[in-house]
This record gives sequence, C-alpha cells and structure tokens, in this order.
Amino acid sequence: MRKIITYFIKYPVAVNVIILAFLIFGILGAIGLKSSFFPLTDSQLIRINLVYPGASPAEMEEGVVLKIEDNLKGIVGVERVTSISKENTASVNVEVEKGKNIDVVLSDVKNAVDRVPSFPSGMEPPVIAKVESIRPTISFTISGENVSLKGLKQYARNIENDIRGIDGISQVAISGYPDEEIEIALRENDLRAYNLSFTEVATAIRNSNILITGGNIKTAEEDYLIRASNRSYYGIELQNLIVRTETNGTIIRLKNIATLRDTWSENPDRLYFNGNLAIDITVSNTNNEDLISSADKIKEYIHKYNQQQQNIQLSVTSDRSITLNDRTWLLTKNAISGILLVLFFLALFLNLRLAIWVAFGLPVAFLGMFVFAAQFGVTINVLSLFGMIIVIGILVDDGIVIGENIYHHYYDLGKSKIQAAIDGTLEVIPPIVSAILTTIIAFSTFFFVDGRIGSFFGEVSTIVILTLTVSLVEALIILPAHIAHSKALDRKKLDKTKPQKTNKFDAFFKKTNKKADVLLSKFRDHYYVPLLKFSLNNKFFVFCVFVATLLISFSALKGGVIKSSFFPRIASDRIQITLNMPQGTNEKITDSVISLIEEKAWLINKEYTEKQTDNQQVIVNAIKRVGPGSANATLTINLLPGEMRDFSAPEITNAIQEKAGEIYGVESLIFGSGGNFGGSPVAVSLLGNNIAELKAVKEELKQVLENNPLLKDVTDNDPAGIKEVRIQLKDNAYLLGLNLQSIMTQVRNGFFGFQAQRFQRGQDEIKVWVRYDKKDRSSIKNLDDMRILTPAGIRIPFSEIASYTIERGDIAINHLEGKREIQIKADLKDLSASETDILEDIKTNIMPDILSKYPTVSPLYEGQNREAKKTTDSLGKVGWIVLGLIYIVIAFTFRSYSQPILLIVMIPFSMIGVIWGHYVHDFAIGILSFLGIIALIGIMVNDGLVLIGKFNTYLKEGMKYDAALIAAGKTRFRAIFLTSLTTVAGLAPLIFEKSRQAQFLIPMAISIAYGIAIATVLTLVMLPILLSFSNTLKVGVKWLIVNRTVTKEEVERAIIESKFDENEI
Repeated sequence: MRKIITYFIKYPVAVNVIILAFLIFGILGAIGLKSSFFPLTDSQLIRINLVYPGASPAEMEEGVVLKIEDNLKGIVGVERVTSISKENTASVNVEVEKGKNIDVVLSDVKNAVDRVPSFPSGMEPPVIAKVESIRPTISFTISGENVSLKGLKQYARNIENDIRGIDGISQVAISGYPDEEIEIALRENDLRAYNLSFTEVATAIRNSNILITGGNIKTAEEDYLIRASNRSYYGIELQNLIVRTETNGTIIRLKNIATLRDTWSENPDRLYFNGNLAIDITVSNTNNEDLISSADKIKEYIHKYNQQQQNIQLSVTSDRSITLNDRTWLLTKNAISGILLVLFFLALFLNLRLAIWVAFGLPVAFLGMFVFAAQFGVTINVLSLFGMIIVIGILVDDGIVIGENIYHHYYDLGKSKIQAAIDGTLEVIPPIVSAILTTIIAFSTFFFVDGRIGSFFGEVSTIVILTLTVSLVEALIILPAHIAHSKALDRKKLDKTKPQKTNKFDAFFKKTNKKADVLLSKFRDHYYVPLLKFSLNNKFFVFCVFVATLLISFSALKGGVIKSSFFPRIASDRIQITLNMPQGTNEKITDSVISLIEEKAWLINKEYTEKQTDNQQVIVNAIKRVGPGSANATLTINLLPGEMRDFSAPEITNAIQEKAGEIYGVESLIFGSGGNFGGSPVAVSLLGNNIAELKAVKEELKQVLENNPLLKDVTDNDPAGIKEVRIQLKDNAYLLGLNLQSIMTQVRNGFFGFQAQRFQRGQDEIKVWVRYDKKDRSSIKNLDDMRILTPAGIRIPFSEIASYTIERGDIAINHLEGKREIQIKADLKDLSASETDILEDIKTNIMPDILSKYPTVSPLYEGQNREAKKTTDSLGKVGWIVLGLIYIVIAFTFRSYSQPILLIVMIPFSMIGVIWGHYVHDFAIGILSFLGIIALIGIMVNDGLVLIGKFNTYLKEGMKYDAALIAAGKTRFRAIFLTSLTTVAGLAPLIFEKSRQAQFLIPMAISIAYGIAIATVLTLVMLPILLSFSNTLKVGVKWLIVNRTVTKEEVERAIIESKFDENEI
C-alpha cells in the first residue's frame, strides 16, 4: 500500500489521468442513466388466472381454487398464497420470497397446477405468469364532439399502433369501453315453431362459420392448397347462415329465428373526461425503459396529433414525469445547498486551499460513482438522489482527517511536502479505512431488508457504498497528491521576517479562519475541557444523566408525546374516489351517484381556486368511469402539481367528502388521496372456515372502526352479492325425464348465453353469443314463461316444473393461506393521528372482546403493519450480524476486545437525538426513521475511531491514563466537531424543506442529522467515561489475579502491544 500511495503522490500525472477517466466515463455514465419514479424492482408475484364461464364464486372455490392451493403447498420459495373467487373467474396470487429466483418458482408453480387431476368441464386452461413490473408513465384521453364510442375506439386503436412504433415504448393500455361481441338473440316463438334448441343453433354456427384448410393437391405442374374460407366477422354477415333444412325443402336460416347484432358486452364500462365521452390510453414503462424520455415522446406525439385533427382531441390527464422532474429538481436544489453549506464550514475552519482540495473530492466521488452506477441497476429517481444527499457530508470527513494530518507533518514535524503527504496519509489509513468500512457495512443492511422498503432503499445503499468506495480512493491517492503539489503547503507564509504577498481573497479567508479557530479553541478550552474533566471525576453521575435522558426519551415516545407511524405519506397529485353500489344496481343509478360527487368536486374546486395563488384551477381535470360492471364507478381527480398547489391532496379530499355528505344505499365509498406507502394504515384480515362467524366478526369490527373519529373509508372485501334466484325442481320434472343439470343448462343458454365461437377481429377477440333477446330476459316472468325441452321433445313452461326463492349470494370468496378471509380496511381521517396507536388499540382492546364470542376466527394484521413487520423482522436478523461485523472491523483496527464494545454501547444513546429531532420538526417516528438510525451507526462509529486512535497513541507515548483521555478529547475535538458539522450541514437543507414532495424523506434525514449531533456529544463526553469505566474494571480484574497494585496504563492493549514491540515481555 505504501508503494502505491508513494507512487501517486510523487507522480501527479497518474492522478490527473485517473481524474480525467472519472470525468469522461462519469459524465457518460450519468447521461446513460435511466430515470424512474422509484427504484426499479423485479417482480416477486406470480398470478394464476382462471376462467370458468357460468360458475358461481363457490363453484370456482370448491372445483378449482382449493385444488390448486392444495398442490401449491410445500413449494420452496413461496412466501404465501392468496386467492379470490368471483363469478366466472378466479385468480390465485403466489408471493415469492425475497432472494429466490422467480423463474424457478414459476416453473414449480406450473408443475403444481399441471398435477391437479381434473378441472370442471367447460373451464378454460389456466394462465400462469409472473406479474411484470410496469409503472404508469403518462395517461391521456381521446375525446371528440359527436363521435360515437365505436369511432373513438377506432381512433384509439390507431393511436395505440402509432405509439407502439415509437422506440423505447412497449406498454400501451386502452380502457373505457366494454368488449365487443356478436349477439344472436333467439326468439322463443320461432324456436318453438321450428322445434330448435340453443345447442342446435350454436352447433350450426360453429360448423359453418369457419376458416379451415383441407390439405394439398399436388399436380405435375404445381401444388394447390385446399381451403374453406367461410368466416364471417360481423353479425350482419351471419344472417343467411343455414341452421337446418327440412325434408320438404324448407331452409331455416339464422335470420328466421334470431336478431343478429354487433354490440358491446353487457358488462358496462364507460369513461368520461370532464363530462365528455372518452377513452383512456395509458403508457407504462418496464425496467428497460426511461420514464422521462417516454413521456417527452408521447407529449410530442400528442402535440402533433392535435394539430392535425379537427374533431378529435387528445388531453393529458396524468404525467408522472412532471412530478419526477419536480422532485428531482427539489432534491438537486437541496443537494447543491448542502454542498455549499459543507464548503462554507470547510472554508470557515480549514485553510482555504486545503478546503478547496477537500471539497474537490465531492465531484470526483460522484463522477466515479456514475461510472459504475448503471451496472448495478441504479436509475435517477427520488431515492437515488436522496442517497447522494446523505453522502455529501460523509465524503469530506476522510479528506478533513488526511488533510489536517498532512498539515501536522509538514508544519509541526518539519517534513518536506512529498514526505509529509506520504507519512500523513499512511498514519491515518487504519482509522480512515475502518471508518469507511463501518459506514459501508451499516448501509449494506438495506440490501437484506424485506418488503417494499428493502427493495426501494437498497438503491440508497448502492449509491452510498459506490460513492464512499470511490471517495476512499480519492482520499488516499488523489487528495494527498494535490496537497503535496499545490500552494496549500507553504512554510514561507509562516516566515514573519519576509514580506508576504497576499491577495484580498486570501487575506479575508485567513482572517476568517483565525477568528473561527479562536472561537472554536475558546469553546473547547472554556467549556468542553472543563466538562470532560468534571465528567471523568463524576463518572457515575454523568453516565446516569445520559441513561435518564434516554429513558425519558423512550417514555415520551411510548406515551405519545412523540408520534409514531409505520410509513410516511407520500404526497400525491391525485384523488381517487371509488364507488361500489350493491351488486345488481342498474348502471344509471351508479352513474347518477358518481356524477353527483363529481358536481361537488367542481364546487370545491371553485372554493379552493379563489384561495389559490394566482387563482389557478386546483382541479386540472376529472375522469369519471362507470364500470367495469353496473355497480362500480370511479372518479379520478387530477390536481394542480404539488409544487404549484397551496393545499394538500388530503385536505381537498376531505373537503369533497364533506361537501358530498352522507350518501345512502352505497356498498362502499372511498375518498382516497393516495400516499399510503406499504398499503392501508389499518387492515385486519379475519381468517376461518366458519362463514357465519367470519361475517359476524366483520360486522362488529366494522361498526367499531366506523365509530372511530380518527378513521374514514372503512371497507371490506366481502360485500353483499347480487340477488340470486335459487331454483328447486318439482317432482313432475323428474317424471318427464328431466334433472337439475339439464334444466340449468337450458336456462343458462337462454339467460347467460351459449358461446358458439371466439375469433380474432383485428386487435379484438370477438365472442359469438347465442341467447334470448334482452327484452325476453329482463324480468322473472320471462324465466317462468321459458319453455324447457324434455327428452321426449315436449316443451314445458319452466314454472310448471320448478320453483324458486330469491336470496343474496356471494360476490367474491377470498382465501389467505388456504383459509377463507374477510379483510377490513380503513384510512386515517386526521393525518396527525398515529396508526400504530390505533392498531395497538384494536389488537389489545377491541379484538379480544369480539373474538371471545367467535373462537373459530383468527385475526391477521395486514397493510402497513405487515410491511412494517417484514421490515423489522428482517432487520432483527441482519442487525446483529451488522453489529458483529462492525465490531470485527474496529477490533482489527485497535487490536482490542473492549474498545469496540464501548463504541457499540453508545449506539442506543443516539436515539435521544433521533426522538427529540422528530419532536422539534413535528414528524412521526416510523420505519424510515429507524433506517436512518442504521445508517447513523456506521457514521457515528467514525468519530469514536478518531478519538480512540489518538488516545491509544498518547498512551504509547507515555502519557498517564486520565491525561491521555483529556488530551485525546482536546486534540480531536476540532476534527470530530468539523466532521459532524459537515455531515449535518449536508442534510440541513432537506430537513428544513417545506415542499410536500420531500416530506416522506425527511424523517430519515432527521435521524441521521440529529443522531450525529448527539453522537458528537456522546463521543466527546460519554466515550471517555466508558473508557474510564472499562479501565477501572480491567484494573480490578487484574488486581484479583496478580494480587498487587495495578496501574491504569498497564492493562491497556496499546501499552501491552508497545511492550511486545520492544521485546520487553
């Protein structure tokens, strides 16, 4: 190592070549980095989609889902399995454990599904695939005056094809219209007249409307392909299709017995943009695509399209690139402010030229990081920029230590520039490398944290680790070479006999440095040193003060003086209002309710626009969607971007909710303002197989939560199902040779439909349905009048062979780990409320009372609680390993067993700063705060390394123990103070940032900054006390062993090693 450092210090050309390489490749690397909203994460979810037309939720559950769930048990790498069974469909979600290869698990899941012995006849093959990670980039609507939905769809398809042709865009989704289909509406009277059944008509269509080849004819000259091309793609083309011929020559065509029409699916789905019929087009990004460039290309396409079209308008409804650019600029602005503050303090306390060379390490480290960043999947996003802000203050710490030590060797020890640079650098390599290693080890914790937090904050670790690694190279090779070959070292300036040529700039900073030094020295000598002496003389008392402060801090946290939460809210520019009416509600009623809420939203817009700066419209646009299904609707309100808006999204959301008032007759109505990272703040899953007890617990718990004034939007995933006509056969049905299966098949064909065909028409899959006309299946009387065909060919009215009752059924059946599940969710009405306190109250007070009446039900706390538990559980496992590794690094550095333990003992005391820092800034302590504490561990150990290193040196030089402690504190006060000050300064602009976009990152910055501030006091005061305690203990133990007077110095490792070096033992 000595030879390498010596080479680079002696020959600065090599150093400049390295800098040039970092500059060129760093800029290229930075330009090549993709942008994304959050860090890119690989998919950890496999979904099995199941379709069984005509099946009830119970049939899907019993006949399909349970079989698959049983086979999935025991697969390695599966974290848990959930499912939902609905009418006609079901889906099974397989969550993959962190660190497992999803492709291997996918293969195992496919094998497990293939092992299911049998599925019900009529079920479509299961579709098994991993859910790809795609993120919405930009959404826009297509609308026009007096343009039909079919016309809009055709325009939308053309636009979709255009966009797919743009380089770098692959994911385009269109929504806002039902599926297209061909309906063959049979007339009951004509069926009877021609004695035809649904099956016969469907079979005739299937056998005639075909496109098929029949082999080849090979002649001597050429080959011919035999083909029957009789495929009709539209309803009107099928009118003359022959259904049957009679012996008397009568030909029965489809038009004789049915009305044929091209129509939309009966499952409603309509979208309105600011009140006009529209279709939504959303462009998303995969992990290989760039968000900002994709959004720019789409906006350019929209601009050109609108210029070319007269009656069709494309309107951007949501653009994530705006928010990303705002957040990027916001964090960049904070980073620049942090760098300037760091430079200010460096220039204030260090020689100006030295400060410049130390600060020069910042761009070098960042450029070096950009060289390698893309190889580790880093993108330009909120968290990667946050990682850069965190590391600003840490980067200069090594430079300060090395620079000051080179100064010491040059000015105090009288060495040459080159020799001073070499010796000054080599002397501090062990603590410098240890400091970097401990910080890297602490930040590497994020790689092993489970859940979404781990996936996202792993990128922060990557940025910090890469930057610190490059900074180590810069501090050990580049910085010493620059100092050695610059005017930073110049003894002539100390020669008072010779006139000095100084410019005004140098003179100003020299004067400033001197004043700052005097101030710092005065503070050290008049306040710190007396405090340290007092502390060492009253060790027990001072230690008890620290312990008491820590206990008071934790009591304040537990007592609710300092709020706590799982996750911070992320500012949103969107309000999502979700309406669910009772199943079976007519779509017109659903439309009227959501339209009423839209009216109220525009009234609120008027109120807030008057209060908004420059009277800008607070609501940019509103998108109403009725469907999918007649009972469902959503209203998406896009707000003015956060940086331009004076009001938060939750405030506007609550205003709309109050304006809308109580709406009766709805199943659920959610006014969501986004921002819930990790899921719902309150989510309780009830598990069990006793349906009656599950529903009873659900009702009681919902009632309690709805009465809680801190909560809103209390919903569950078990709404009342659609009213069902439950059929029972009369005895005479069996006498006629009928059974329930044969009757229900005919009823299903008439009222649900017989799918005769399915084919591709352009980009749409078209289904051909054979059923009664809508007017002939619009009342229960139509069912009574339906004629059922018996085996003997007789047609009997349904009412004569069957009776029925009307009851509500299930709309969906949810499973979690093989058990039936009902989940109740709620959001916070008051954002200042603590979800941890609310959930704790539910766990300890509410659930035990309810569950005592229903023993078969067990609760599971989901949403943010589950994410938080995954994070804390994984931290619990990896935390001890990290502390162990930090201990090993420090033990290697100091070759001592006890000194690393003393540094680690101080870590909990840094919580004093963390807790009260959150109180001062009125932030709740959450998971991100604790991640900040982990990052803090690595940083705070660095100050201790500096102090203990100097203390050991003084002991080896022959100082008495207590004198060495005080001298180490006194001489290292400046370095410890300055390194802590620069770290805090780098984060200060972010901590005081008022923008809503940055609020979710501030708790982590508070933890690091305030933790470092307290850690400085701990290092300068408490660490000497702990060292003194440790020494007293070692002296006592040795006295017991040797039974003689033992000096404080002889038990210390530094003294023992120095005796080894002198061969005295």
